[in-house]
Amino acid sequence: MSQLTSAFRRSIRRLTWHGRQQRPRTSIERSVSEREAKPEKDSSRYSGQLFFEYLVVVSLKKSGDVYEPQIAYQFPKRENLIRSQKEEEENLLKAIPLFCFPDGNTWAPLTEYESETFSFVLTNVDGSRKFGYCRRLLPRGGGVQLPEVFCIISCLGCFSLFSKILDEVEKRRQICMAVIYPFMQGLREAAFPAPGKTVCVKSFIPGSGTENIELTRPADSRLEHVDFASLFKYLSEEHIIDIFVSMLLERRVIFLAEELSTLSQCIHGVAALLYPFTWQHTYIPVLPKVMLDTVCSPTPFVVGVQRQFLEELQELPIEEGLIVDLHTGEFLKKIGDEKDLLPKKLYKELLNTLQNQRKTCQSSEELNDLVTNTFVLFFVKIVGHYSTHIKRNREHIVFQEKEFRKSVTSKSIRSFLKDFMVTQMFSLFIEELQGHPFAEEGFFQRKIKEYNESRKKVK
Repeated sequence: MSQLTSAFRRSIRRLTWHGRQQRPRTSIERSVSEREAKPEKDSSRYSGQLFFEYLVVVSLKKSGDVYEPQIAYQFPKRENLIRSQKEEEENLLKAIPLFCFPDGNTWAPLTEYESETFSFVLTNVDGSRKFGYCRRLLPRGGGVQLPEVFCIISCLGCFSLFSKILDEVEKRRQICMAVIYPFMQGLREAAFPAPGKTVCVKSFIPGSGTENIELTRPADSRLEHVDFASLFKYLSEEHIIDIFVSMLLERRVIFLAEELSTLSQCIHGVAALLYPFTWQHTYIPVLPKVMLDTVCSPTPFVVGVQRQFLEELQELPIEEGLIVDLHTGEFLKKIGDEKDLLPKKLYKELLNTLQNQRKTCQSSEELNDLVTNTFVLFFVKIVGHYSTHIKRNREHIVFQEKEFRKSVTSKSIRSFLKDFMVTQMFSLFIEELQGHPFAEEGFFQRKIKEYNESRKKVK
C-alpha cells in the first residue's frame, strides 16, 4: 500500500467513526413534524442552507505501475479557516478520492464507459454525516482515456435532487470544464428548497444561451434520499424482511453488488425502512477496497462491497451476520434464525402486504409511499403505545420500560421487544422523546392516532 493510500485511510478512519453515534441535533421526528405542520414557513428555515460544501473533481494519476485517485480540482477554495476547520477539511479531502474510486488501483485507459451515479456517506466523530454524490464518467474526446469523478459534498440527503444536478454537470463537462463552475456558483448562491418547493438556477451555455434549470425537492422529506424500486428489483420480499429485522436488532450486514449505484441505492433503501428509528452504528454504503477489513469488526455495521472483491472478502475472519448478494438476490452467509426473530403474525402481515404491493404498484413513487407506510404500521403495532409510558417525575421525564413491555398482550411481541429495547436505536429514540416532550405531532404520531381510531371503529 502506497504512502498516499495510507494517508487516505487514516483520514477515513477519523471521518467514518466505528462506534456509537450521537443522534443528529435535529431529530428525524422533529424535522418531519416541522416540515409537514408548517410548510409555508419552510422557505425561511432553509434560506441559509447551502446546497453543497464542495464540488471535487477526482482523476486517476499514474503512480509507478498503477493509477492512484487524486483531487484535480476543488470548488470553492476555502480560506482563512481556523485550525480545527482546516484539519477537518484536510481529512475530508484526503478521504474523498478513495470513495470516488473504491475499486482499487486496477484501472486502465478506456475507449468506452457508461457514466454511473452513486453516493457515499462519511460520518464524523460527533455523529454528523456528509453525503458524497458522485458521477463517474469518461471525458469527451477521442482515443483511450481514464474515467474521472465529479463529487458533490453536502450535509443534505436528497439523492434524486443531486442526481439531476449531476446531469447538468455532466452535460457541461461534455462542452468544457469552464462551463461547470458558473453553474455551481449559481447553485451555491441559491437557497435549498423546502419539501415540495422548486428553486430556479440560471446558467449560460455556449451555443444555447441562458438556461433556467428548475430543481424540485420531493414533497415527502422522509423519502427524498431513497428509491425502494431498486431494493425490490434485486431482492425478494422474504429477504428484505430478513435484512430489515437483522438491522433492527443491530447485527452485521454486508451487501455485494457489481455496480456502485446498486450498492448505494439498496443500502439507503433498507436504512429508510427503520423509520422512525435510525441506524446508529458503522454505515458505509460504498466501502473502499483498502478498508475491506472493516467487516472483521465485532460491532454492528452495514457496508457495501463491490462483488469483484468477493474472494478477498471470503478470506477474512468475519463475525456472524448477513452477506447479501444483490447480483443473485441470495444470502451468501446468514445466522439462520432470521425468519424466527419477528412475531409470526407480524411477519406474515409484512410479507403478504409487500407481495401485494409488488403486483399492484404502478410507479416508483407509489411503491415508495406504500412500502414506507407498511413498515411504519409495523412499528405502530409494536411500539405505538410508548407515549402512555413516558411520565413526568418532578423535574425529570421517565420512560417506564418494564410497564411499556408488559402492557403488550401478545407474548411473541413482548419477547421481540425484550431484544429490541436493548438496541442503541431504541435507546436514543426514547432519549430524544424525553429531551423533546413538547415536540409537534409528526408523521409517526399521526399514524399511531389513525391506527388507534381505526381499532375503535372496528370495536
